[in-house]
Amino acid sequence: MSAKSTLEDFSEREQHILKLLVDHYILLGQPVGSRTLSRLPGIDISAASVRNVMGDLEEMGLLKSPHTSAGRIPTSKAYRLFVDTLLEVKPPDQDTIVGIRDALDPSLSQQNLAKVVSNHLSGFTRMAGMVTVPRADAQPMQQIEFLPLSDRRVLAIMIIDNQEIQNRIVHVQRDYSKDELDKLARRLNEQYLGRPINEVRDIVRGDLNKTREDMSKQMQVMIDVAGKVFDDDGSMSDTGEDPSMVVAGEANLMSHADLNDVETLRDLFEAFQDKRDIYHLMERCLSAEGVQIFIGRESGYDALGECSMVTAPYEMNGNVLGVLGVVGPKRMEYASVIPVVDVTSKLLSAALNSRSQSS
Repeated sequence: MSAKSTLEDFSEREQHILKLLVDHYILLGQPVGSRTLSRLPGIDISAASVRNVMGDLEEMGLLKSPHTSAGRIPTSKAYRLFVDTLLEVKPPDQDTIVGIRDALDPSLSQQNLAKVVSNHLSGFTRMAGMVTVPRADAQPMQQIEFLPLSDRRVLAIMIIDNQEIQNRIVHVQRDYSKDELDKLARRLNEQYLGRPINEVRDIVRGDLNKTREDMSKQMQVMIDVAGKVFDDDGSMSDTGEDPSMVVAGEANLMSHADLNDVETLRDLFEAFQDKRDIYHLMERCLSAEGVQIFIGRESGYDALGECSMVTAPYEMNGNVLGVLGVVGPKRMEYASVIPVVDVTSKLLSAALNSRSQSS
C-alpha cells in the first residue's frame, strides 16, 4: 500500500476512525480494539469493518500493537497527523485565564516571572513546565552610570528591564574624571534608552572602526569606555554563562504510565538536570510564530523519544525574548495543552509590555 502523508490522502472513514482511536487512547491510555471503537457514538459500521480500516492504518505506520494486545495504539506519525489536521482544541476557561493573568505581576523581574509561569504551566498540565530567560543582550537598557576607580579602571553600572542591575569593572586607556564619565553616561542614556543592549553594542562596534582623527574628545572617551563595557556578546556579564531556563514539575512526569520505565525516566531527568539539549531545542523556537509541537524523535534528542514538547515564544515591544512550554508524554491532552501554552505566552507578553510602557 502506498504511503499517505496528507489529510486528503485518507478517506473520511479512515480519518474518523483514526481520530476516535487517538482521542480514546489519550483519554484512557489503553490499547483500543475494533470492538471498542465500533461501539462508540458516531460509528455506524461493524467491528469487522473497523478492524479492516485499523489494519490499513497500521500498514501506513499510524497504528501499532503493543506486545500481545489485541488493541492498537497511535504511533508518533499518527499523533502528528492528529495534531496537524484532526485536533479540536479546547480553549482554557475564563477562570484559568484570569488566574494566569493575576499571577503575572509586571513588577516582578523576568527571572521571577519565569518561575511563576513554569509553575503555572506544570500545575495546569500536570507535566513539566519550562521558560527560557532572555539573554541580557536582548533586553532593553534602561540606564547606565560610570564611576571612576584607581589605576585606569571604571565601574559601569547598568539597569536593564527596570529590574536587573549588572555591574562591571573595565580597564581603560587612561584615568577619566567623574565629569567625563557623567557626560558619557548622559549621552548613552539619551541615545540608547530602551534599546536592546545588542543594538547598542553593534553601534559602539561601528564607531570603533572610525579613525580616532575623525573623533571628538568626547567620542574617544565613549569608544574607549563603552567599547570595554560592552563585551563580545553584548552583555556586561563576566561569567560567560548561557542564559538560563527555569523548569518546574519534572516530578509530574513520574505519574504518567507512558514514562514510568526506569531507563526512560533516568534519561529524562538527566536531560532536565543538564538542561542544554532542552534549552537548545527551545531556542530553535525563538524565530517561530505561535505554537510549535515536537512529537517523539522529531526533537532530535533520544531522551525525548517518548515525549512531546509544546512551545510558544513570548515577546516585549515586538522583540522575542524567550520561549515557554511543556514536556510530557506523547499521550498528552493536546486539545487543552496547546491553547494553555498559547494563552500563557500571550499573557506573559502582555505583562512585559505593560511594564515597558509604564517605565
